[in-house]
Amino acid sequence: MRGDEGRYDVVDGNDPVRAAVVAERREQAELLATLDREQWDAPTLCVGWRVREVVAHVTMPFRMSLPRTVAELVRSGGRFDRMADRCARRDAARMSPEQLVAVRRDTATHPWTPPGGGVAGALAHDVIHGLDITVGLGVDRRVPPERLALVLTGMRPRNIAYFGVDLTGVRLRATDVDWSLGDGTPLTGLAQDLLLVVCGRRLPPGRLTGGAAARFTAGG
Repeated sequence: MRGDEGRYDVVDGNDPVRAAVVAERREQAELLATLDREQWDAPTLCVGWRVREVVAHVTMPFRMSLPRTVAELVRSGGRFDRMADRCARRDAARMSPEQLVAVRRDTATHPWTPPGGGVAGALAHDVIHGLDITVGLGVDRRVPPERLALVLTGMRPRNIAYFGVDLTGVRLRATDVDWSLGDGTPLTGLAQDLLLVVCGRRLPPGRLTGGAAARFTAGG
């Protein structure tokens, strides 16, 4: 299941976004190594995925060659979401938590970027899915504010449209960094929680405040 991730061990110290990617992956690996078996099987904010499926998903690009990825995409009728779900479930069943942690750790400096997303897209991918895990588990991990700022400032209308979240009439305002988005009824919370709102996640109760909080809260 392992790819050629061990070849990638050079980080450009002049690129703050690449450095943030490496730091995020390493910190996630450390956190994942502390989880017990029950937590690995616990649900995340990615509906239908446990922790093990999310980790299988974020490590998939490092374990799967381009030709194999294309073959899997064809098998899934050209639908990336369908392919991602099928592969995540398959690999989560085949790989142990220890194997998944090892890939997350060993690929910290891997140069992969999502198609059209660049290094900023890689950082967003890692940060968002990391939050899917920690918020879902109730683990109090705070993504460093400078790292969140890189992700939030990279959010464009097309990114928001991709997630399909309806932010009509809502103004998101972070309580811990200088960031806001939209116009309308204020919705406040930590920047990392508002990032999850933008990505279409429904958060556990008590993380958001404002008249529209229930709209973006699980069970609301």
